[in-house]
Amino acid sequence: MTETAHALGASRTLWELIDRRAALTPGRTALIQDDGRRLAFGELRDRCERVAAGLYALGVRPGTVVAWQLPTRIETVLLTGALARIGAVQSPVIPFYRDREVGFALRESKADFFAVPGTWRGFDHGEMARRLGARGVFDAYASLPDGDPAVLPPPPADGTSVRWIYWTSGTTSDPKGVLHTDRSLIAGGSCLAHALRLTPDDVGSIAFPFAHIGGADYLVMLLLYGFPAVLFEKFALPDALETYRRHGVTTAGGSTAFYAMFLAEQRKQPGEPVVPSLRLLAGGGAAKPPELYHAIVREMGVQLTHGYGMTEVPMITMGDPDDTPENLATTEGRPPEGMEIRIVDGEVRLRGEAVCRGYLDPAQTAAVFDPDGFLITGDLGHLTESGHLVLTGRLKDVIIRKGENVSAKEIEDLLHEHPAVGEAAVIGLPDPERGERVCAVLTPRPGAGAPPGLADVTSYLRKAGLAVHKLPEQVEVMETLPRNETLRKVLKYKLRERFSSTSAPLRSEKPHAHRRTRS
Repeated sequence: MTETAHALGASRTLWELIDRRAALTPGRTALIQDDGRRLAFGELRDRCERVAAGLYALGVRPGTVVAWQLPTRIETVLLTGALARIGAVQSPVIPFYRDREVGFALRESKADFFAVPGTWRGFDHGEMARRLGARGVFDAYASLPDGDPAVLPPPPADGTSVRWIYWTSGTTSDPKGVLHTDRSLIAGGSCLAHALRLTPDDVGSIAFPFAHIGGADYLVMLLLYGFPAVLFEKFALPDALETYRRHGVTTAGGSTAFYAMFLAEQRKQPGEPVVPSLRLLAGGGAAKPPELYHAIVREMGVQLTHGYGMTEVPMITMGDPDDTPENLATTEGRPPEGMEIRIVDGEVRLRGEAVCRGYLDPAQTAAVFDPDGFLITGDLGHLTESGHLVLTGRLKDVIIRKGENVSAKEIEDLLHEHPAVGEAAVIGLPDPERGERVCAVLTPRPGAGAPPGLADVTSYLRKAGLAVHKLPEQVEVMETLPRNETLRKVLKYKLRERFSSTSAPLRSEKPHAHRRTRS
């Protein structure tokens, strides 16, 4: 990390970091929207203050809880910076969440305001907000609040107060509100920037939801090193390739699914770089098959570094671009200075400044920290002699699809209400494009005929309010589910073993055979 970046990394608050970067390089580009709009670091600070003044006039004060459900767009970053200037508590919500998740987040956070994008990609977020009885709803895309910064109180000076509530599905049917401070997010972003060895000459990209905790990580990186990032409100390949090329993006990624998409495009034009300026793919959030690493390096001619993080700890380990191919292919990298990893009975535990303060629910907080203050992750792994972390599995019953957590229990609970379903077990199966795909294994309800097929399952779950990214892509039918002989718990590992080799979800056990196709 450069001397300047190291000094900026000591900032107490996110607003202090925004302000100091603006003072250093006010004219350098900070944000590039995929529609061509640009914003320099000085403009970012100034516009954030004007938005903060507008929010202040609406009644937003230090400590006020403001939820926002906005896609990856310049306006979203402006709102984030404005709330940081005031010292409000932010509750980002993934933009493709729907009534169930959004309603829970609004209730649990007790949000006083809710920023929405109006009608976005055919869905009316304002109508959903009204349906849920949200307070203080405003359309952040129609017009961000505006005002005179002279009315604002001094910016917050304390970086260790909880000012962020992120949401993760975890292993339960309801999301969990994860509590972060400015300092924990700055620590995570600083570690990521240091691991990736980025420079002011790089051009980054944010193709994932900015409401994901990775959005804050990336914003911190931009502010530390003073390089720009291209924001993709809607990411799809090959459509986005022209934007990557036009702006000379040097580093891209997000998760395993992103790597696979870039590789698929590269294979359409062997020997000709799909993005000539690209030198690095980086990300995390899902398992990375070693063969994918080798294929990226061999066929795309770029480096791939993969890491390990979670909503509770946005940056735990990260691959070093200068590390050996073996370590980059088979490990999650090493932890940065200040991140302690302890392996207890094969389970990964963590302690450090980037670790969250816990959850909104005090009982959940008490259960996740051990007596020494280490966060119990529920992930299984071991450290090599060189200090690299190797993950071997998860205790949590969670599916990671395209870098997003999907709770199996939430889907199972809904499927159990279906009149034709006897039992349901939802599992994650390896998928080269998604990291994992969601598979629902069903048994028939006696006297109700055959369980539903894939089309019926997805239609049923959509009507129940389940978010689109959680919908099963595969349905399998069995007469009975495998169980152990003691507590009669479903043996999901047996289901994974049985159906992992099913490349296309077309199989089922007789006598309930009927064709199923992937959504």
